Amino acid sequence: MKDGFIRVAAATPKIRVADCIYNEEQMENDIRQAAERGAKLIVFPELCLTGYTCGDLFLQRSLLDGAAAALEELIRFSKNEDMVIVAGLPVSIGQKLYNVAAIVQKGVLLGLVPKTNIPNYSEFYEARHFNPGPQKPRKIYFGGQETWFGTQLLFSCVNMRDFVFAIEICEDLWVPAPPSISHACAGATVIANLSASDEITGKDNYRRDLVSGQSARLVCGYIYADAGQGESTTDLVFGGHDLIAENGQILRESNRFETGIIYGDLDIEKLACERRRMTTFQTKGQEDYVVVDFELGVSDINLERYIDPAPFVPSDMREREKRCEEILTIQALGLKKRLEHTHCGHAVVGISGGLDSTLALLVMVKAFDMLDMDRKHIIAVTMPCFGTTDRTYNNACRLVKTLGATLKEVDIRDSVRVHFRDIGQDESVHDVTYENGQARERTQVLMDIANQKGGLVIGTGDMSELALGWATYNGDHMSMYGVNASVPKTLVRHLVRYFADTAKDQVLKDTLQDVLDTPVSPELIPPKDGEISQRTEDLVGPYELHDFFLYYVMRFGFRPSKIYWMACQAFDGSYEPQTIFKWLQKFYWRFFSQQFKRSCLPDGPKVGSVALSPRGDWRMPSDASVALWQKDLERLSMEI
Repeated sequence: MKDGFIRVAAATPKIRVADCIYNEEQMENDIRQAAERGAKLIVFPELCLTGYTCGDLFLQRSLLDGAAAALEELIRFSKNEDMVIVAGLPVSIGQKLYNVAAIVQKGVLLGLVPKTNIPNYSEFYEARHFNPGPQKPRKIYFGGQETWFGTQLLFSCVNMRDFVFAIEICEDLWVPAPPSISHACAGATVIANLSASDEITGKDNYRRDLVSGQSARLVCGYIYADAGQGESTTDLVFGGHDLIAENGQILRESNRFETGIIYGDLDIEKLACERRRMTTFQTKGQEDYVVVDFELGVSDINLERYIDPAPFVPSDMREREKRCEEILTIQALGLKKRLEHTHCGHAVVGISGGLDSTLALLVMVKAFDMLDMDRKHIIAVTMPCFGTTDRTYNNACRLVKTLGATLKEVDIRDSVRVHFRDIGQDESVHDVTYENGQARERTQVLMDIANQKGGLVIGTGDMSELALGWATYNGDHMSMYGVNASVPKTLVRHLVRYFADTAKDQVLKDTLQDVLDTPVSPELIPPKDGEISQRTEDLVGPYELHDFFLYYVMRFGFRPSKIYWMACQAFDGSYEPQTIFKWLQKFYWRFFSQQFKRSCLPDGPKVGSVALSPRGDWRMPSDASVALWQKDLERLSMEI
């Protein structure tokens, strides 16, 4: 339960139809196993204490009494387990029979939630035995305890307030307006579904899509526990198709036709953050619900959930290629519109032989091709100065010529020296003035060439640099349209690689590959022995770490300590915890101190779910204090 995570389980025990004692014992075995794995919520299938396929035996008093006795035994057993147990059984209330979920915790029956939608078609004939449950909860006595009965029940963990779960049962999910919709609107972040869904060809795909889609629509965790072996096979076979989903993503899925338990680590804090962010996720109807509180012991768990070290980059190669093509198209269409609107016949870009300017040039070529404009009207300017190496210079020239753009060279050494002389800057002092003087001179050159040609200066800076403020204010920070503004550095690399992989020209392919192999550098400090001496990641830290930090800061607003622990898991074996902490501190310091550069960014297209445009996704005061985040980092430093 640390940092908003909670481990949940969906269990399908092998049962015997109508043998309540045996079935309860099997459930106890699963509960013990789940407890050893640190699960705090376990969900069993629909009518699991009796079996779903009892038929007219549901009308027998012996079966109903047996189910009630088995539930009482389960309640007694639960006293020693720090876990919420959700089990299905038939319950007779007021001469009516209901298909219910019993919620049990530490010897207490927290509530009985009846099924709302009773199927009576095809192979289902539940209306022969069961009645739809009432929505409005009321107090009843069952199993020697006073408890709540009704569908509008929320179960809230008092020491993890965002962990609120509610129940729906099997068919409830398959109808046009599932109860889980109102549950989520009332505040449930997790939905537990007790199901007995028989297997027919292709049904598993539909079921999986239902669970995934509902968890996405409701921005919730969804636990689906399905009946399996032991159910009667007189007419049907049940596959035990258990699923655990979170906001559209299937976290765990069982092998069908097997019994057992699956586990998933739900990020409750992530779900809550996402709901707060979405102004269209309206909370309503809470006044109609009864909230039942419970408390769980707080414990640390070793996360079994996969945390992607590259959240901006799809891990699946096919999906990555699709994403790259989509992003390149979005970038190019953004520039295409700007060129059409301004009636510009030319576009100007500074080309350095590095990744960012390479991507910008590739996007420009794509946009010009969309407009059927001559690529010669792309003016790619190389501006060698004190830090330029032969490798980057030659790659820049070769790239421009291969793509058919116009190459223009402006050596800025003399003009920078004149500027240094004018302001009294010693050229041997390689300080920030030495570096930024070159960057601003390059921008001036590009702007003036654009004026000559009646064109636009296209910015090359990426989102990772903007997050860190790794740009010279009014230098490379400024342009007339920034095509890379919402592309993180880790994704820039994959976009260039995708272009290289799909290029038909071998010279272009080889040049792009060498650009990819070149260390990231602004090349503002003189080289050593002809090689790059200034490596960006040595100064600000690895971009793969910073992009990881950026994603979780921007997308979900996580605390520094949570991001640290997640990074330790994601980068286990790649970076030591102390290294991760060092660069996390650097990230927050730079992110807050450099907001003023982001407050006046040029226009540029958004390509993903995270962006830093001051006109769109990120509106932050330039003078906001970092004190609260630093305090969390200070507390963290005492733990590690």
